[in-house]
Amino acid sequence: MLKLYAMFLTLIFLVELVAAIVGFVFRHEIKNSFKNNYEKAVKQYNATGDYRSDAVDKIQSMLHCCGVTNYRDWKDTNYYLEKGFPESCCKLEDCSPQRDADKVNNELIGIFLAYCLSRAITNNQYEIV
Repeated sequence: MLKLYAMFLTLIFLVELVAAIVGFVFRHEIKNSFKNNYEKAVKQYNATGDYRSDAVDKIQSMLHCCGVTNYRDWKDTNYYLEKGFPESCCKLEDCSPQRDADKVNNELIGIFLAYCLSRAITNNQYEIV
C-alpha cells in the first residue's frame, strides 16, 4: 500500500514537472494568447452578463485597472460609445458607467507587480539566505 502511495506521488510530481517545463517553454505564446483574447473580450464587452464580460469585470475590479494596457483601450469599443467606461473601471464605490477618465482606474500596479514577480522567477533571481 505504501509503494502504491509513493508511486502516485511520483506520478503527480512528474506531471507537475512536465507542466512547469511546458509552461516555461511556451511562456511567450501563452502571454500573447492571453493578451489577444483579453483584447477581443474588451472589444466585445456588452455588460449583458455573458462569461467574457464577467471575466473582464472580475479582472478589472480585482487588479484595479481598466482596459488591456490602460483606460484608452475602451475608447475604441462600442460599449464606450454608448455608455462610457464600465462600472468595473471605477475608482469610487457606487459609480455608474461614465466618460470621465479621472474617475477610472488607470494604474496597472497589480499587473506590473505580477509581471515583475514572474520575471524575477524566470531569471532565477532568488535571495540567498
